[in-house]
This record gives sequence, C-alpha cells and structure tokens, in this order.
Amino acid sequence: MAHHIVDLLRGAIVHYGYWAIAVALLLENTGIPVPGETVLLLSSFLAFSEHELQLSWIIVVGTIAATMGDNLGYAIGFRGGRPLLERYRELLRIRPTSLERGDRLFARYGAVAVLFARFVFGLRIVAGPLAGVLRMPWKKFLLFNFLGAFLWVTVIASVGYLFGRHWARLVQDLKWFDVTVAIVVLLAAFYFWWRGRRET
Repeated sequence: MAHHIVDLLRGAIVHYGYWAIAVALLLENTGIPVPGETVLLLSSFLAFSEHELQLSWIIVVGTIAATMGDNLGYAIGFRGGRPLLERYRELLRIRPTSLERGDRLFARYGAVAVLFARFVFGLRIVAGPLAGVLRMPWKKFLLFNFLGAFLWVTVIASVGYLFGRHWARLVQDLKWFDVTVAIVVLLAAFYFWWRGRRET
C-alpha cells in the first residue's frame, strides 16, 4: 500500500512538477492531512536523480505554498473558533493529544511555537487553525510561519537531495563491484581452464 502511494506521488511530481509540490504543501498546511513531507523528500530526490526539478525552486515553491496554507488555516480557525476546530478534528480523525500539545506549546512559547510546530507531523497540520482559534496576533504568526516554512522546507528538501546523491554513489559503487566480481570470475575461469590444459 505504502509503495503504491509513493508510486502515485512520484507520478504526480513527474507529471505536474512544481504544481504538485505547491498543491500538496498548501493542502497539508491548511489543515488537510496530505503527505507533504513525503512529497518534498520525493521531489528533491528526483531533482538529483532525474534533473526534472531544481532544489532551489523546490525550496522557493515549497516555502510559499506552506506559508499560504498556514495562513488559510489561520483564517479558518480565526473565523470558526474552537467549535469548528473540534468538528474538524473529529472529521479528519486528528488525535485530541495533538490539539492539547499544540495548546500547551502555544501558551508557553507564543508565536515562536509556530516555527517549532513545523517539524512535528501532528502539530504541523493543526498549527495554522489552532493559532487562529487562539487569536494569535497575525503579524507575529506570519513572521514565524514564514521562517518555520523556510527552515522546514529547506531541511526536508536538502535531506531528500543528499539521499539522492548517496543513492547515485551507491549505484556507481555497485557497478564497480559488479565489474570487479566479473573480472575475478573471468580470471578464475581462465586459471582453471589453463591448469586443466596443462594436466592433460
């Protein structure tokens, strides 16, 4: 099942390019549980291995889409309040612990918590709507939302790109290994053939 989802996401990225990244991150950061992190990793891996995309543009598009998505989530939370957030949680089966953890984090660290929430899957989805429900000042939210989006996208995309680099190296090493084994096998075969001829 997971392999099928990855194949589906890979096909979407190959076919739609940066639009696939933008839509996935926009939806995830609005509050819809889309695998944005997987899309980022996969797209940056493809940027290295197939050169269809560029890492710098993945970071730019991803940062803009994630920032916009969180702002949409903020607006929804601000207008709908806590009752909407509870209905939304039940509809999307988001665990109550995610909201409770977000409440505690936001109460303790304020707008800075928006930056940290990016790196936690459960919190990343609810951070925007929760900030709106808690009436966090929008300008502060916007600043830390953008910084968090930039850091998160850059880190995840860079990991995918570096993984692509090591994968290519591994493939190259395996090719050299195959060549070495082939040479050893041919030399061994020649030695046994030559030895057999000497004995006859």
